Amino acid sequence: MVHANGDIGAAIASGSFRADGMIIAPCSIKTLSEIASGVTSSLMSRAADVMLKERRRLVLMVRETPLHAGHLRSMATVTEIGAIVYPPVPAFYARPASLEDMVDYSLGRVLDLFGLDAPLAGRWNGVAPKRNPGDATPIA
Repeated sequence: MVHANGDIGAAIASGSFRADGMIIAPCSIKTLSEIASGVTSSLMSRAADVMLKERRRLVLMVRETPLHAGHLRSMATVTEIGAIVYPPVPAFYARPASLEDMVDYSLGRVLDLFGLDAPLAGRWNGVAPKRNPGDATPIA
């Protein structure tokens, strides 16, 4: 189902529309600011507002950099009212081999927030304890 952003009367703009949540990717600072202030001038900001008022999951993949204090305040505000801010920043500790690996990792983590098991992001299994040079038994 596709709607024009100006179609403020679309089904998704109503709390009676069944949705588990919403991901806005990428999320511009303009959209973030509208959501933070409760302005619903577009279908996207209205649908996001509905997710919050209905206590449904809303994930915002905010893409702007650098950030100033106003941007950070907007991020704090949406977090306080129930959204999750997930900037699509590369997770270099996952040792990506390509740009696609970086995108897949971010996507996998966001889908994980919705309980969707996508094998795009590996799970952390902990760090193996360090061995002392004199230890006789190897650590498995």
